[in-house]
Amino acid sequence: MKEYDFDQLEKKENGNGGIWRIPPSFDGHVRSPLPRFTALDRKERASVDRFFYEWGTQVMHALRPGGHVLLASNSFLSQLVFGALVRSGLEFRGEFIRLVRTLRGGDRPKNAEGEFPDVCSMPRGCYEPWGIFRKPIPAKMTVAECLRTYQTGGLRRLADGNPFTDVVVSERTPKREREIANHPSIKPQSLMRQLVRAALPLGEGVIADPFLGSGSTVAAAEALGLHCVGIERYQDYFDMAGEAIPLLAMSDVHAFVTKEVGLESQLHLI
Repeated sequence: MKEYDFDQLEKKENGNGGIWRIPPSFDGHVRSPLPRFTALDRKERASVDRFFYEWGTQVMHALRPGGHVLLASNSFLSQLVFGALVRSGLEFRGEFIRLVRTLRGGDRPKNAEGEFPDVCSMPRGCYEPWGIFRKPIPAKMTVAECLRTYQTGGLRRLADGNPFTDVVVSERTPKREREIANHPSIKPQSLMRQLVRAALPLGEGVIADPFLGSGSTVAAAEALGLHCVGIERYQDYFDMAGEAIPLLAMSDVHAFVTKEVGLESQLHLI
């Protein structure tokens, strides 16, 4: 992805523009740098498509039959990324929606806020789409047979016995976790611990996170006693993750109540 190219990360750190921008404050909230996905031109979108198609072919090689991929995306690029993964051979098994107000979007037209005060250039983001993909099960093999043979094929139920659902009410990553790992895309442990549990239906096998970043996936697996391998090409993030993983894994995760996006939901966490 362009925003994690080394030159773009350097521009973000130096405050020199590039694809990263500092959005204006909103209701007293100081907003973190965000990538301007709408700035991607046709060539760059084609590059994203090609990257995830080629990445998907490597995932197909690495996964056991029936193994799942859970991939975070956004409302602007998900149709592009998901389509590329399907062409690579992965089955699209739907998506789950993380309900969370990230303060993305909803801004008035840049440099014309006063001229068009009643216009927003994009909707205010209230959800995050995650694609669910699976390496195809061998022909004529049932899910039960796949579970017996490969320990894969389905998603693990929640700790209380209820099914994993395709809508997950989520908090924004809490300050205490962002202080441990200052990564622009860090996901909360309250979410990641649900996902790593779901990824291994029998609690057996190894989770792989090829975009390690802050180490939140590895930390969530560590907290639940699951095996996980993380890969990161950017040295600064790799070093950050090495320090953050044990601290995130030990962090307490509590149930919380949210009234965001007009919903009142109680999230019971594992």
